[in-house]
Amino acid sequence: PADIRRPAAPTVAGPPPAAGTATAAASIDFNRKIRPLLSDRCFACHGPDAEHRQADLRLDREQDAKQSAIVPGQPGASELIARITSSDDETRMPPPDSSKSLSGAEKELMRRWIAEGAHWSAHWAYEPPRRHPIPAVVDGAWPANWIDHFLLARWEAERMRPSPDADRVTLIRRLCFDLLGLPPSPGDVERFLADASPQAYESLVDRLLESPRFGERLAMYWLDLVRYADTVGYHGDQEHHISPYRDWVIDAFNDNLPFDQFTRCQLAGDLLPDSTIDDKIASGYNRLLQTSHEGGVQAKEYLAIYAADRVRNASAVWLGGTMGCCQCHDHKFDPYTMRDFYSLAAFFADVDEAHHLTNGADRTPTMRKPELLVHSRRERQRLVEIQVEITDVERQLETADPPQAAALRQRLDTLQQQQQSLQKAARLTMITAAIPPRTMRVLPRGNWLDDSGPVVQPAVPEFLGRVPVEGRPANRLDLANWLTDDQQGIAGLTARVQVNRFWYLLFGAGLAPVLDDFGGQGQPPEHAELLDQLAREFVDSGWNVKRTLKLIVMSRAYRQSSLESAERRERDPSNRLFVRQARFRLPAEMIRDNALAISGLLVEQSGGPSVRPYQPDGYYRHLNFPPRTYQHDTDQRQWRRGVYMHWQRQFLHPMLRALDAPSREECTAQRPRSNTPLAALTLLNDPTFVEAARVLAERILLEGGDTPDAKFDLLFRLAASRSPDNTERAVLAELLASAQREYADRPAEAAQLVTTGQAPRAKDLEPVDLAAWTAVARAVLNLSETNTRN
Repeated sequence: PADIRRPAAPTVAGPPPAAGTATAAASIDFNRKIRPLLSDRCFACHGPDAEHRQADLRLDREQDAKQSAIVPGQPGASELIARITSSDDETRMPPPDSSKSLSGAEKELMRRWIAEGAHWSAHWAYEPPRRHPIPAVVDGAWPANWIDHFLLARWEAERMRPSPDADRVTLIRRLCFDLLGLPPSPGDVERFLADASPQAYESLVDRLLESPRFGERLAMYWLDLVRYADTVGYHGDQEHHISPYRDWVIDAFNDNLPFDQFTRCQLAGDLLPDSTIDDKIASGYNRLLQTSHEGGVQAKEYLAIYAADRVRNASAVWLGGTMGCCQCHDHKFDPYTMRDFYSLAAFFADVDEAHHLTNGADRTPTMRKPELLVHSRRERQRLVEIQVEITDVERQLETADPPQAAALRQRLDTLQQQQQSLQKAARLTMITAAIPPRTMRVLPRGNWLDDSGPVVQPAVPEFLGRVPVEGRPANRLDLANWLTDDQQGIAGLTARVQVNRFWYLLFGAGLAPVLDDFGGQGQPPEHAELLDQLAREFVDSGWNVKRTLKLIVMSRAYRQSSLESAERRERDPSNRLFVRQARFRLPAEMIRDNALAISGLLVEQSGGPSVRPYQPDGYYRHLNFPPRTYQHDTDQRQWRRGVYMHWQRQFLHPMLRALDAPSREECTAQRPRSNTPLAALTLLNDPTFVEAARVLAERILLEGGDTPDAKFDLLFRLAASRSPDNTERAVLAELLASAQREYADRPAEAAQLVTTGQAPRAKDLEPVDLAAWTAVARAVLNLSETNTRN
């Protein structure tokens, strides 16, 4: 659509701001500058938590603060200023023993804010987002769409210029990693570079969004959020049946299922009218939490643990909230209460899940009824097609002559074998089934043994409104509708959380930096109006995920270079203003996928049971109830994408752990990005990467031409989408010569490469050459450039 590229007639909010004057003249922004200070230094004792509030003073609400501690326009008469500037340990705030303090600059900021009138704003994350006029900019030629207007207006006010556009090779690699989680092939790069049409970039975006690999890339992130894993987590960490849920998520993203329906299916797929098999598979979301299958568990205790787990996850995923803090007391920094916590838990009190608590078994896979035996959507479609073909062949057999009949019977036999094979491929998956809801009480101090708390009915946090139902208790479907309803719910708030995460996936950081805390302990966005506008666009588009992602990647801001000058690094070291793109290491699964794709090993098959790549022997030696050993796959499953890898919560695959993947015991909205020797050693020595290097070496020797330089060219075009420069060629040549000398002295070790693992054409190669080029390939696969999204 035209509005994705550039608004036809942008609405301008007044004249362009004079460069350098806007921020100087503006008053202090309460949400950006003052609220974070109050929340971090004051709210623990003077905030929402009534039980632990000190001196009957609240600083989280404007009316209370201005009645007791703040006199607008008069910092000298404000008790707040007197306390934070006091030299007396008995009266100074924060108290010396609190481990909190205010710097001189922060005290002055507070004083100035009060002198300006102590202007207050509601918390930015709890106010419904609204559309804002598109700002005017001085450089009207730079923006590609309205996103750029919001960013550029701020940059111009800060006297900053956008970064130059990234080169086209960087751009196609960035898009492929961001939208597919895979590198472009040399052919993809060449076609993009050769396409000089104005539509080349948008056509590339459209192709990538329609790729079946898109859903796999988006699913990697969603599975972190909902803490998807193949094992139960607690006690024996046995396997459970859930992989069809993962496949449903992938299909949902590929089909561009609207996010409101995506939400309803997961929270309440079993409650939807005429609930389908796919709806029931999606309802497995409610069963993803950790469970215990120990024989002596206290059912009441674990039902309380499960309820708390669901509140933590649902609030983090859809609200960007930290309601887990309310399990034992009212939230210290946000308006959530204990009653809100247990009222939200009451929505899930109808989930049938207690079977394993009374029938625990030390077996793996364990049973977690209710479960459903299902085929994937592709399998169901293929079964229908096969049955149609069988019927047609049987009809033809009725009138066929003997020669035709023989061929038809052979065809019929093949079809029936395919049908039987597919029928056996059905998998069990946990689903949600509703039972009469358990009684839900507020548990004093979170104590599951204490039944003295009041009974609560399903309800949403009181300060956010109510679920619009009358005459019956609300249920999970009502909750899902409330989260995405733009008239009677909080659609805008939900959308703001989600588009902030989309931005994170495409820029390396969110507009609001803390992705899982939109409360007082989070950080406000520097571009709040842009975040609001994106949230409204997401809702108004019909919750269209692909359209929203396309809108962002079509912006000029997305296409900026990630290189930074010393001046820019000094002015905005964390790139909070997004005056450049981001450069960061790929997530763990994508690093593995990248190596497999470069080597040619990657198997791009969709769906199916979880796969088991190589893993060190003995890694499971401490797993008990029952004891078990890890058996890696020995066929093509070994080379499938990381999103399909077996996820063992207590014993996460060492490669995943070394590269900062989470165990998925809790919601993970943002993975850490560490830089450790262990990660480098993993990339060099993990069997999957060694195998990829060996097959890549075989590919280079057979397809790379007759000279070392030609082979270096192919190696770099596969791994980095470019040719090596002269310095790199010299280093590679030196490494190759050194490896050839080393393996010439160890011919048995070189010969082993020919007979071990996946190198089907290696028998045609000289063992020393293959071994030496494997060493070169290992080095290139371990380059920062190979494993970095620029």
